[in-house]
Amino acid sequence: MEIYLVRHTAPAVASGVCYGQSDIGVIDTFLQEAQLISQQLPLKVAAVYSSPLQRCTLLANHLFPQQAVITEPDLMEINCGHWELQRWDDIPKAQLDPWMNDFVHVRIPGGESYTDLFERCTRRFDECCKHPYPAVLVAHGGVIRSILSYITGTALIDSFNQFSLYYGCVIKIFNQQGKLHYEVLSNIPHPKETHKPSGY
Repeated sequence: MEIYLVRHTAPAVASGVCYGQSDIGVIDTFLQEAQLISQQLPLKVAAVYSSPLQRCTLLANHLFPQQAVITEPDLMEINCGHWELQRWDDIPKAQLDPWMNDFVHVRIPGGESYTDLFERCTRRFDECCKHPYPAVLVAHGGVIRSILSYITGTALIDSFNQFSLYYGCVIKIFNQQGKLHYEVLSNIPHPKETHKPSGY
């Protein structure tokens, strides 16, 4: 069994802006990033799954132009609800504090909690595991971090420290003696991402 988890390339969004399910594009380094990703993947795969957001489908179709890409809404990034495309520092502190204090369980207003994301994307991962291999999942940092937490038994609160995932990273999941393991094939650092307001 081999399943490759691929994070999308660098998105076209300003630093400090909150985004999750907003359908933003990618920056002009896309082809260079995609080339590096392709070097870590099999030439032929049995299935390609992707978040329906364009920053993922663009990459999935580019990597496997002859393959039918299966879009799965469960592989979308966390829903940031009313905060989508707002600057983190412009979101009122009274709204931010409950979520920042317990992002695992507290839902973003109009959106999801980390647990909501975890439950839907690991459910979809389990379904993908029942189908032919090798398979590729093109998704988002939150999705990949959730799947890695799931297979390793890592608490969600610890997952950001445990799994540092840069744009374009490639992770291989494989079965060894009945247990799922993972190997980081590529994880090239990018400029620091900003996914929370300053002062937290």
